Amino acid sequence: MTTVTPTPLFHPTHLDALEAESVHIFREVAGEFERPTILFSGGKDSIVMLHLALKAFWPAPVPFSLLHVDTGHNFPEVIEYRDRVVAEHGLTLHVAHVQDFIDDGRLVERPDGTRNPLQTVPLLDAIERNRFDAVFGGGRRDEEKARAKERVFSLRDEFGAWDPRRQRPELWSLYNGKHAVGEHVRVFPLSNWTELDVWQYIEREKIELPEIYYAHERDVFARGGMWLTAGEWGGPKEHEPTERRMIRYRTVGDMSCTGAVDSDAVAIADVIAEIAASRLTERGATRADDKLSEAAMEDRKREGYF
Repeated sequence: MTTVTPTPLFHPTHLDALEAESVHIFREVAGEFERPTILFSGGKDSIVMLHLALKAFWPAPVPFSLLHVDTGHNFPEVIEYRDRVVAEHGLTLHVAHVQDFIDDGRLVERPDGTRNPLQTVPLLDAIERNRFDAVFGGGRRDEEKARAKERVFSLRDEFGAWDPRRQRPELWSLYNGKHAVGEHVRVFPLSNWTELDVWQYIEREKIELPEIYYAHERDVFARGGMWLTAGEWGGPKEHEPTERRMIRYRTVGDMSCTGAVDSDAVAIADVIAEIAASRLTERGATRADDKLSEAAMEDRKREGYF
């Protein structure tokens, strides 16, 4: 009598489920839209998005270009990482420079030197100029209350504006990409991920990140309850002495508004333990641009921000 060995059962983890959902979203967009692009800044969430896109279409190349809105105040380590990854995978990168819009008068430099709020106009210009009809963003619902309102497919009108009242139901993971001429859809494949999920996935997949995400010594100064990096953007002022501290960054944006946290987490396991013990999201703890008002993020999203 032949003995049949049963096939071992596959027990997917929560990371497997999140990965499968994100891969499904990427493939849905590839099937529904003509000119999608991925917002890629070299930050951890956009890095995970690109990793998922590479998985979704392997062994074929990623059928999307990348788009970065460059404030001119980015961390050098992040820009170096961005360019290296683009070259490594043979990707097409579009860069919209905030400085170009300041130089020709379409934007005016803010007194505080922060350029993150100035990214909306270059972003919408790049979308219109390249005729992108779907734009992948790395926003997650756990980051901030305005982002928690977003659907996975978020319709933007002909002016790039977001209206929460036009959100569409997404029952049973059915996504509606229908849009009129001039409109486009923002797509958030990491919507249901948390910061801890992202880091656990980075550990599992052995994804390389810019070194500033791990603890290192850096000259910083205190402003608004955060440690900021000195730079040509306008900091520090005379009454803001710099000091050398062991810090790391939980999120990466414009140097003028992205704060560091004191940390000795030099390895990914240390970072995961640190995040698991935290009660503040990375944006709530380290992003000055989100503290301009109670509705700062929602106001910017209504105007066309990420």
